[in-house]
Amino acid sequence: MFKHIKSDLPASIVVFFVALPLCLGIALASGAPLFSGLIAGIVGGIVVGALSGSNIGVSGPAAGLAAIVLVAITALGGYQNFLVAVVIGGVIQILFGILKAGVIGYYFPSSVIKGMLTGIGIIIVLKQIPHFFGYDADPEGDWAFFQVDGENTFSELLNTVNNISPGATLIAIVGLAILILWNNVLSKKGKIFQLIQGPVVAVVVGILYYVATKDHEILGISKEHLVSVPVPDDIDSFFGQFSFPNFSAIGNPQVWITAFTIALVASLETLLCVEATDKLDPHKNVTPTNRELLAQGAGNIVSGMIGGLPITQVIVRSSANIQSGGRTKMSAIIHGFFLLISIILIPNLLNMIPLSVLAAILFIVGYKLAKPALFKVMYNLGWKQFVPFIVTILGIVFIDLLWGIGLGLAVGIVVILIKSYQNSHFLHMEESSEGKDHVKITLAEEVTFFNKGAILKELDKLPENTFLEIDVLKTRYLDNDIIEILEDFIIKAKERNIDIKLVSKRGIVENPESFVEFFKQKPKSNLSLS
Repeated sequence: MFKHIKSDLPASIVVFFVALPLCLGIALASGAPLFSGLIAGIVGGIVVGALSGSNIGVSGPAAGLAAIVLVAITALGGYQNFLVAVVIGGVIQILFGILKAGVIGYYFPSSVIKGMLTGIGIIIVLKQIPHFFGYDADPEGDWAFFQVDGENTFSELLNTVNNISPGATLIAIVGLAILILWNNVLSKKGKIFQLIQGPVVAVVVGILYYVATKDHEILGISKEHLVSVPVPDDIDSFFGQFSFPNFSAIGNPQVWITAFTIALVASLETLLCVEATDKLDPHKNVTPTNRELLAQGAGNIVSGMIGGLPITQVIVRSSANIQSGGRTKMSAIIHGFFLLISIILIPNLLNMIPLSVLAAILFIVGYKLAKPALFKVMYNLGWKQFVPFIVTILGIVFIDLLWGIGLGLAVGIVVILIKSYQNSHFLHMEESSEGKDHVKITLAEEVTFFNKGAILKELDKLPENTFLEIDVLKTRYLDNDIIEILEDFIIKAKERNIDIKLVSKRGIVENPESFVEFFKQKPKSNLSLS
């Protein structure tokens, strides 16, 4: 685990700066105590990071669960009752892992996963534009199109025009310039620039700027545009920020419904993120999905027991980790310790970091996820890849992550059905020596009821006095619906003087009396037809 510490340590610092405002923002968007987001971030880093089989995945509070949490806290009668649902949700996730439900993660099409990454990249950029210009009406981590402040993604952009903060914007531009310079020039100049990451320099410059200009009327940055970590007065007030589940509410059916909802949504988001991060991983590690569900379940139990929000693996942090050169799970674990140590020792220093500088860091993360060149690549792959890709992006941008994935997956299934319809058979026509048209239909390896229309259309088009050869030698599965079509065609064939030759592993038959009876016969090979 310490083999790549030179890569993991700098990456963990970047992930820490990305995670800090998101932990606080997601807590705010969820209607939960701010400290609960930090607890979830710490547990996601240390506990889940240690138990997970992912080298580069980073876990923390989930933006996709913010709306569920917001409603559940009120419906269940308070935050402590909600924590019971978080703990139970973690237990259910462990059961999912034991039952090997993680296999679901392998059944999402590549086009949908790429659309997910691109859509999240676009969302990051769109959502960070207001923060970049010092307009922080909507909390960090609110990724849904319809925001908790009553606005939507695009109306928030329009509102930003009239609410630009000069100081926050200036330091954001400086921070972005540092990041671009570091990424494109300095990182290639020497090892020192690889060890000290650009985001760290941008944050330090942001703190120095705040201190130097805090009394300036125009260029100063007010406190609402800074990170806002809770600052305890003493050790007792620090521990007083922890909440504990009220297990007397365990008999409430709504608690169990909420728990199952959390477990299901958190597991889906985690599996999607695992698939996406494995695609981004330059070293192409494969994350064991069932182990990941076990790790996430354990993390949610711990988080719920001490007052934290629900946890999932998070693509924003994971992609920041990959982009910063993280190699092993030590990066995730160290970022968790950084969160823990910093909120204990230096909360006042953290509260000097301008949110606009952190927005600049997230800009870079978002751009790398949604590079324009990817659109051209996907378009060149053809409509069967491009359409699910675009639908997934639009769903994520205009609704939310799970809706986007669901819509993309639905379109992907339709594409598969269309492809299956088109590839059910191969048709070859030639002129025979007797002047009779010779038509050969070779059926695919698997022919199901989805292919009924295509095959029926071909049979109906056959002219009179045709010799039809039906080749099913390579067909392993022939649906009964197709056999019935062939059975019905026998009558039409006689009326139109069409001779039929059936070639199969059961033998060759001229003008069979019944296709149904023929395929009921015992096959001559282990490769049977149904």
